[in-house]
Amino acid sequence: MTGTEQRPGAATTARIVIAAWLLTSVFYFYQYSMRSAPAVMVPELTSAFGLSAVGVASLVGLFYYGYAPFSLVAGVAMDQLGPRKVVPLGAASVAIGAILFSTADPTWGSIGRFLQGAGGVFALIGAVYLVTSNMPASRAATMIGVTQMFGMAGGSAGQFAVGPAIASGLAWNRFWLLMGIAGIPIAILLYVLIPKREVRAGDGVGLGPAIRAMGVVFINPQSILCGLIAGLIFIPTTIFDMVWGVRYLQEAHDMPYSLAVLRSASVPFGWIIGCPLLGWLTDRIGRRKPVIIGAALVLLGTLALILFAPPGVFPPYSLGLLAGIASGSAMIPYTVIKEANRPEHSGTATGVINFINFSTTALLGPVFAGMLVRASEGGERDLSHYQATFAPLLLGVAVAILLTLILRETGPKARGRPTAPAPTLATS
Repeated sequence: MTGTEQRPGAATTARIVIAAWLLTSVFYFYQYSMRSAPAVMVPELTSAFGLSAVGVASLVGLFYYGYAPFSLVAGVAMDQLGPRKVVPLGAASVAIGAILFSTADPTWGSIGRFLQGAGGVFALIGAVYLVTSNMPASRAATMIGVTQMFGMAGGSAGQFAVGPAIASGLAWNRFWLLMGIAGIPIAILLYVLIPKREVRAGDGVGLGPAIRAMGVVFINPQSILCGLIAGLIFIPTTIFDMVWGVRYLQEAHDMPYSLAVLRSASVPFGWIIGCPLLGWLTDRIGRRKPVIIGAALVLLGTLALILFAPPGVFPPYSLGLLAGIASGSAMIPYTVIKEANRPEHSGTATGVINFINFSTTALLGPVFAGMLVRASEGGERDLSHYQATFAPLLLGVAVAILLTLILRETGPKARGRPTAPAPTLATS
């Protein structure tokens, strides 16, 4: 139990904490559905905003320019203020961002997309904070995997459900307006359900303690390794599938739009399976590194097949599903970084890994878009153009495997702790 945690009381029972975590995970589902939804409406956004497909990719990518830096803000805020004071504000920011995005004005839309990212980061970090502060350490990876399952269920819904709705005539801007309105009650319920956290007199609050906490986490080499490993494993999902996946299947494999949406959605659906499964496996064996390395090897092979295997060799949806399951290992470093840093820096550590993880996406998203334009010379795109652009993803996953080899093992067995103690909960 960390220094700021309180013992169970009448107002903050284990059941309330679980309910708060569950609702925060629903918030994560909500924001993730909007993170991935633009992939199924690129033509509509291109027309509405008056941008090229690459311009729309840059607009959509502003999500990560908000998500990455505000990861640090959210992490420190969790440690200093507790989730009740900040997670509802994050949900409200996502709601406002969705409404602004629905205006089709490039300026307001850009601000709205940035707000979606800046507010959306409080969902994952808030849920992870509740897990690491209130649930047994031996089950941390499992519960963080379950949290990510909610997010990727939202990612899958943002393509699997929204794509057919758009194809059936739902106006793109109406979708964003409705999503914005839906976020308001989520923010209110989060404020009601997340328990209060009393801050002790000796706890540091303010800019100085925040900078010191971030400094402690950042100078830990294990923190940097965790962020890079997560980012390199995650990029095939955030950039390749969620931004270009549908277009890749349409332009490189002449796949109809409706089928391309379903095929692309199989990747985040795989995360729904892989995140809790791999989290459970690493808790079960008491070690983190073997699961990361094994899953990353599967991702490496699957990604190579997606790019270079002849069509029709493998059953439909199988490669996307397997890639999603394997890339779920990107969440295991979220447990490792918490175990590699001091307990009172739990939120800050999660913010740091999220910052490094999604900074790679924010920085490399435009790079891949530019590479695709250069490969196609600004004209129509085909399979060879996509292969030339996204083949470096294979190198990235290989680097993640090498970095994992030098990562320090932090699992319960490596620390001499039992892998399955009796479940206990403390209040937030």
